This record gives sequence, structure tokens and C-alpha cells, in this order.
Amino acid sequence: MTTPRTEHLVLPGVLTAGQAAATVAGILAVQREDGAIPWFRGHHLDPWDHVEAAMALDTAGEHEAAERAYLWLARHQNDDGSWYAAYADGEAGDVTDRGRETNFVAYIAVGVWHHYLSTGDDTFLERMWPAVYAAIEFVLHLQQPGGQIGWRRDDDGTDTADALLTGSSSIHQALRCALAIAEQREEAQPDWELAAGALRHAIRRHPERFLDKNRYSMDWYYPVLGGALTGAEAKARIEEDWDRFVVPGLGVRCVVPNPWVTGGESAELALALWAMGESDRALEVLQSIQHLRDPESGLYWTGFVFEDEAIWPRELTTWTAGSLLLAVAALGGHEATCQVFGGDELPSGLDSDCCA
Repeated sequence: MTTPRTEHLVLPGVLTAGQAAATVAGILAVQREDGAIPWFRGHHLDPWDHVEAAMALDTAGEHEAAERAYLWLARHQNDDGSWYAAYADGEAGDVTDRGRETNFVAYIAVGVWHHYLSTGDDTFLERMWPAVYAAIEFVLHLQQPGGQIGWRRDDDGTDTADALLTGSSSIHQALRCALAIAEQREEAQPDWELAAGALRHAIRRHPERFLDKNRYSMDWYYPVLGGALTGAEAKARIEEDWDRFVVPGLGVRCVVPNPWVTGGESAELALALWAMGESDRALEVLQSIQHLRDPESGLYWTGFVFEDEAIWPRELTTWTAGSLLLAVAALGGHEATCQVFGGDELPSGLDSDCCA
């Protein structure tokens, strides 16, 4: 284990240098020797949260550990370019959910581009390009005529046409990162540009094309976090439901009306706020969830039921810690994290706002 670089992970009321190092060490302690990062030891791994934790390691300069996480994905990719939705404690042969969820599959592009920006390692990008290409092609096979992405392929090969706004918003960010990788490699992907534009148009203009999950805070902020909504549109969306989802001093509800705030949703909202240019509010949200920090492990409890004043569930998850570190890194000016989540330097895809 190297000594984590924590200068950009220090944030008043959120992390000291020592606390940041402890949180990074907490994720490393969960990572398996083969590179897999489950939620916690004895629990499952899913590809999206695995990548989120790997990205957090890169913010602290733990590049070798992050690379091992990405190589785990490359070794265990299915022939159709996908990964399964859940693996038991990272064991590739012990699959606990054989569905293949499109936002899980696409997220490798975000992680690989973030790692490349963190390291400048052309050899890594060359090695991971086939996995990224196959993953994006799998995902785009489930894109619907309206631009939205069907959320899952079942183990029997049945595709689900229903689309999730959160998942499609995450895929929008992943497509832009995949296009950035392709641009770096000078391998134009015009079909991906068209797909990204159509998806962005669906997210911005056609909420009816997605399943109604507006009780969930992720559907509220993910169009902003995924870069589909920016500027005045982003601000209007966040303001509209702020009081509905944000519990002052405690964090962000996962779903209304449940009296349950969660660390992951809170950190992701903070990252979306930072992307909007509202760093002060982002800091306040991150400060509000420090009651979830476990000082012994440096990790964070998944959530808190504030009516009962109870930690629930009793799990310290790598992805909660990962999302917090990424939000702190953005506020701290970590260049790779700022580029990936700020989005200003990512290809936007072809504008489809003129589409029906």
C-alpha cells in the first residue's frame, strides 16, 4: 500500500488529511487480491459500484489498486460485452444476479477515462479499449427509438424496453467518456455521437419515455450529475424539489416520504451541485452526512433512519465512501475528477434537440 495523496481530499467539516487517508485505506482493505471491490467483504460486487470505488482510489493516487479493479472487469467481461449485475464477493464464477443492467455495463467508460486522466497511461487505455468498446456496443443495442436506453437484459436474452431516468442519465455521462476515449485514440465513433445526442434529448425533453420513479432522489439529480441538464435547466430542476428531498443537517432522502437519508445519494447530490457551480451548497451537504462516518474503519454507513435515530442498514459500503471521496476531490480541484464530472471538456454528442 502506498501513502495516499490527500491534499485535495481535505475539506473543512468533512475530511482532515488523516481521515481522508483512513477512508482510502478502508476501501483498500475491502478490495480483493484479484482487484475486485465488493460492497463490503462477504457481500456482493456490482460493476457500477466497483468502478465508483476504483475511481475514488485514483483520487488518492492509488493508481495500481485502481488499475487492478479495471483489469478485473476486462478479465470477466461476458462475450456480448456485458457484466452480470451481481457477483458474490467478487468471485466471477459465483453470480448472484445474471441480469445485465445497461448503466452498470456502460460505467466502465467513466472509470477508464478517469483513470487515464489521472495517470496519462496510454498503455492502460490501449489495453482497456476493447472492453470499453464492447460494453458501449452492448448498451446501445438496448437504445430505444426515442433515445432512451432499456435498463436490462435478462439471463434468457430478453431485453427490457422500459428505461430508467437515473440509469439513462448515468449512461449519458458514460457515452461522453467513451467518446473522449475514442477521440484520444483517433477512432471516430459517429454512431455513438448520434446515440448520445438522442439520449440527451430524451432526458431533457421527454420524461414520459422513462418509468415514473420520481419518488427517488436519484431521478431528481441524476440528469444534472450525468451532464444532460446544465445551466438554468439544471438549477431549476434542483430548486424545484430541494425541500422534498434534502433534510437539513442530515443529508438527502433516498425516497420520499421515507424518513431515511443515505450517504451515497447525499454525496452524489453534492457532486451535481459542484458541477452546477454551487460549491457552497455542495460543502453543506457533505458536512451534513458526517454523522454516518465510522471512525474505526474510515468508511461510511449506508443510511440513517432519522425518525428512529437508527443506522440502517448496518453496512459500511465501499461505494458510499467512494462517492464521498469523488465529491470531495471535485471540490478540492482534482483535475481528472473535475474533467469527468464537470463535463466541459467531454464530447457532447450530436445535438438532437430538434428531434421529435
